[in-house]
Amino acid sequence: MELRDAQEKFRAAGIRLYAISYDDCAVLAELAEVLGIEYPLLSDIDSAVIRNYGILNTQINPSDGILYGIPYPGAYVTDENGVVVEKFFRDSYKRRESAENLIEAALGRLVPGDDEPTTVGGEPDVRIAASLHGGGGTLKQGVQRKLVLRFELGEGIHIYGEPVPEGMQPTRISVTGPPGVKVGEPDFPPTQPLRLEALDLELPVWNGTFEVVVPLYATSELASECHPLERTRATLEVMVHYQACDDSSCMLPKTEKLSLDVPVLPVDVQSISLHMGHGQRELEIEGGPHMRRLFLRKARSHPLGALRFIWSQVRMELADRLRPGG
Repeated sequence: MELRDAQEKFRAAGIRLYAISYDDCAVLAELAEVLGIEYPLLSDIDSAVIRNYGILNTQINPSDGILYGIPYPGAYVTDENGVVVEKFFRDSYKRRESAENLIEAALGRLVPGDDEPTTVGGEPDVRIAASLHGGGGTLKQGVQRKLVLRFELGEGIHIYGEPVPEGMQPTRISVTGPPGVKVGEPDFPPTQPLRLEALDLELPVWNGTFEVVVPLYATSELASECHPLERTRATLEVMVHYQACDDSSCMLPKTEKLSLDVPVLPVDVQSISLHMGHGQRELEIEGGPHMRRLFLRKARSHPLGALRFIWSQVRMELADRLRPGG
């Protein structure tokens, strides 16, 4: 649904979308009509194209019932000649790229939004702004977001990258959130060499204005499709360690603490009994008929897998009912 919600952003960037799945034409046509999906949805019932592209999810066996035949969740980004310039694939649908990540991969640059939550800190010569980029600055199960730190250094000021000699403070960034927020490693831009002739040293530094990107995403521990949200907002804590210097002297090392309060969105779920009634964003389409067609199609080729799928669904529903507050 992130792609559907961002259709206008893709159009504005001159990017065309196509989606492929192992679902039949009937359900894809209904999805497009009811949900307002304006880009082509391609039906690959026997997963032939999915196999040819090498993206068949090999973690799922024929004995795994109706799930067999799905691709790994992901996307190819190509140029106008069809040459792949970037690809994103994950081993689970519970971790996937945001619309903004795909657009920026195609354009080759960060495209900040106007509606993203931002907090500002630092000192007069080292201004630091932190914002959550993607989806309007919200957290949603599995969707990759970027915490963007924008540094604006005063004239003649620099801060250090790594490595530096003992006694000097390189710039280091850490981000933490509530349980269920997974944070990746910071992505720093290239440094510039600073030559100190008197010490016979060359040090890596940044100056001017630059951005550091920290990838993160929410897991089902924070936002599950099987029970109501336990919180509608989350606080991201950012720690920035740095030392600012000019051409003649260095200030004392400093630690800047920033807090960013961001919304947590419910999960988009199918209209099937396991997921309904938990306050999530239920798709405006009846999932039952599609599930029955899919089940019958898979049961004909793998009857044992179909039975195993039924049993797994029963266990999940029982577990949800037995959960406190369920």
